[in-house]
Parts: sequence; structure tokens; C-alpha cells
Amino acid sequence: MKKKKVVIALGGNAIQSGDATAAAQQQALETTARQLVDFIEQGIDIIISHGNGPQVGNILLQQAAADSIKNPAMPLDTCGAMSQGMIGYWMQNALEKALNERGIQKEVATVITRVVVDQHDPAFLNPTKPIGPFYSEEEANSMAQETHACFKEDAGRGFRRVVPSPKPVSIKEHSVINSLVEQGTIVISCGGGGIPVMETESGVVGVEAVIDKDFASEKLAELVDADALIILTAVDNVYIDFNKPTQRKLEDVSIAELNAFIEAGHFAAGSMLPKVEAAIQFAETNPTRKTIITSLDQAFNALVGRAGTVVSMHGAKELVSR
Repeated sequence: MKKKKVVIALGGNAIQSGDATAAAQQQALETTARQLVDFIEQGIDIIISHGNGPQVGNILLQQAAADSIKNPAMPLDTCGAMSQGMIGYWMQNALEKALNERGIQKEVATVITRVVVDQHDPAFLNPTKPIGPFYSEEEANSMAQETHACFKEDAGRGFRRVVPSPKPVSIKEHSVINSLVEQGTIVISCGGGGIPVMETESGVVGVEAVIDKDFASEKLAELVDADALIILTAVDNVYIDFNKPTQRKLEDVSIAELNAFIEAGHFAAGSMLPKVEAAIQFAETNPTRKTIITSLDQAFNALVGRAGTVVSMHGAKELVSR
């Protein structure tokens, strides 16, 4: 019998929840790893992706603070690679510890992942993704003239650098990732949405951009032919009329229903909307595939039909296995 293959996209709260020290983040990942091992115990092959927003933001701050002629700051794509290696290292240690606690013998590997984007993606004409620290308007204008970077005001808190957020076209390492999974390895990949790159005649070139982690996870799930994509966030379910008296949680939902909710403006662009759009994108690829949006605490329950919002091509009727 073919084993189930699942891509699990961890939200930032699975790694950092306020305390940015290495020790605190490693402790958070140990808690996360114990919950992920529930999948392994049931014989499910998992590929783990994760966010890196707070971590890469701190790396950018450190780079800026140390910037000099002899020690120049590294570009954004390189900082993304740094965060992938750092978080992957922590997560490997945490998973191995959790596996050992339950007497499970499994290899764990991190794959530094490059995600291909299209140079003609309209996102390059309209940078929207804020990164790094806040600046005064005067500081932002001065830096914009000096570096040609784009800065925008962010929610009344000051000005931040904004970069494009193009959609992923492909993932350079997807065959390697799939081969490792087929051999029984737990793979950590697509950290922070992956390192955005363009393919040119002279080779791969890094891009100053940030790819949405959920869209990158969806593209990976497609390319490795996963049975399910699990997008983990801070809430147990997707809601319509969120935080209103008419609030209603979604459980089994079809693509058509979700698209109607998007049209009605139920999902915030900076939080739930990209998760819902990625969920639809994966479910559209095959009637047997489903996307689950839920919290880390409910991830395994959601996979077996006891929690979460489940998105499939035709909704509950399609989920006969539940």
C-alpha cells in the first residue's frame, strides 16, 4: 500500500513567539517536533516547510548594523539562505530528539531550496512585502536615494523597505526532495518561501524578493505529488465574518464556496487570504487532493477528519475517506 505523503507548512509561531534568542526558538521547535512525530508514528511521509519572517528580519538588522567596506552587508537572497540553514539545523536537532524519545529510527535532512520566479511577474513592478526595521521618512528617503531600494509607510509605525513578492514557478530541488522522501527521510525545505531565483543563460541568479511561504509550499506539494497540504496557522479553522457576531467556522468546503467567500472580502490580504488561495490552488490540481488549514495543535486531528478546515475540489462529498 502506498504511503501517504504530506507537506506541512509551519507558521512563524511554531518557531518564535516573542523571544528571539536561539535557546527560546530551539525550545519552541522541540514542542513543534513532538507534534509532528504523530504523523511519523502513523507511517505518513512528511515534508516540512516553514516561515522565516522574524528570523530573516533579525539577520537583516545584524547585517545592517555590521555593514562596512571591509564587512559588507549580505543581500536579501543570501540572508534567506542563512535563515534556511539556521532554522533547518534547529529543526533537525528537535526532530531527532523527538524521534529518539519514541524509539523511531528516521533520518532528517534540510535542503536549502531555490524557488524559480518569472522575471516578468507583475509583482516586480509593485513591491509590497515589508522587510527589515522601521525608519523615519527622512532616513527612508536618504536610503532610497543611496541604494535605489523602495520604502513605504507601514501602518503608522514608520517606513520600511518593501520588496516584490512574486509567485513561485518551480522549485529547483523538488526531485532531490522527493527522492529523499521516497527513501524514508524527513525533509525540511522551502524555508521562508525558498530563495527566489531566476534562470538565465549564464545560470541561476538570486533575486531581491520574498516568496510567500504558503504558495511555495503549495508548489512543492504539487511537484512531489503529495496527497495533502497542511497549512498551519494561529487558529484551528478558517472563519467567515471573523471576529463579528455572525462569525462562522468553515469545516469541509469546496473550491467554489471559498472563491465566493474571497469575492465577498472575508479574508484579510496580509494574513488568511494567501493561505486560502494556496489551499484552492493545490485542491484544484487533482480531485483526490485536499488542503487543510488549522493550528499546530490540531494538525494530526485535522488530517484524520476531526478538526480544521478541509478544502477539496467539491467539498465534503469528495472526502469519502473521512
